[in-house]
Amino acid sequence: MTDGDHLAFPLLVPDDTPGLGGVRVALEGADAVDGLGTDIAATLAWAVDVARPTSVAATWELLASVAARDVAAARVLEPHLDALTILAEAAASGFALDLDTIGTWGVFAAEGPGTRLEARHDAGTWTLHGTKPWCSLAADLDRALVTAWVDDERRQLFALDLRDAAVTAHQGPWHARGLDRVVSAPIDVEGAPAVPVGDAGWYLCRPGFAHGGVGVAACWWGGVAPLRLALADAATGDSADQVSRVHLGRADTALWAARAVLVETARVFDAGGSASEGLRAARARTVVADAVETTISEAAHALGPLPLVADEAHARRVADLQVYVRQHHGARDLAKIGGDVARGGGAW
Repeated sequence: MTDGDHLAFPLLVPDDTPGLGGVRVALEGADAVDGLGTDIAATLAWAVDVARPTSVAATWELLASVAARDVAAARVLEPHLDALTILAEAAASGFALDLDTIGTWGVFAAEGPGTRLEARHDAGTWTLHGTKPWCSLAADLDRALVTAWVDDERRQLFALDLRDAAVTAHQGPWHARGLDRVVSAPIDVEGAPAVPVGDAGWYLCRPGFAHGGVGVAACWWGGVAPLRLALADAATGDSADQVSRVHLGRADTALWAARAVLVETARVFDAGGSASEGLRAARARTVVADAVETTISEAAHALGPLPLVADEAHARRVADLQVYVRQHHGARDLAKIGGDVARGGGAW
């Protein structure tokens, strides 16, 4: 990676990481898309043709490099790749999956107050009933992996055809200024057939759950990396002073540390066999989220309001990141990390 080009390749992982050839091809395709991230249909058409990388490290490189180009594009690609990875993991775990994987995919696993999606099994057929919140791009996608309650305490993952007449995708409420085109609204499901993917509880317990969580953080990191370049430009300009270099230094060290964490975490995950993948993932996400918050703040103080009102790409990047990084649960995630460590599960 060079300091002068945020699209240098590779952006995140070492250049001897296996599988980067396919990532380069995907990025060349992204660069050819007119309206990457702003034209959702065009972005999805590109995403569906992206070959799923063969390693965690290569996947995170792809996500980070796409986010450096456009944050919303990474927000579109990440769940699609995650869904395909989950399906592959289920098949490798011995679950028989009788479904068509063609098309665009999402992953809808969030819960919300006052809503509940239930799965019912009758005469060998599963059907879904109720409302699922936070279904990103449900009106634009072909299919999704959706968690639904199979009893009062357990959830199970199902593949759902979003084009089924029994599925209604809401258009809002979605008053977002960031990720404004990536609408994340509820869906209503009235008895749509669904295909089980794994047993009850499998979705949350599988190793890939931790991998996918840090993949989102790789998007955050790649998305904020161009702000470091803006800070570097400000620190070398004619009016640069020591204060501008302090802002750059803070952002640079935060992003450098987060990059080191992501690279190390990818190495451990690709090696397999980690007994504390959930804790490792939570730590990595926290480090990256803090680095993103730091960089956004330093850029705001160093650059002032001008790029936020006069530079469309910069303003959109900041707004997109501020919404995206809110997938991190802040103090709640720290409390969980602290609880795991306190119980003796926090070996480094």
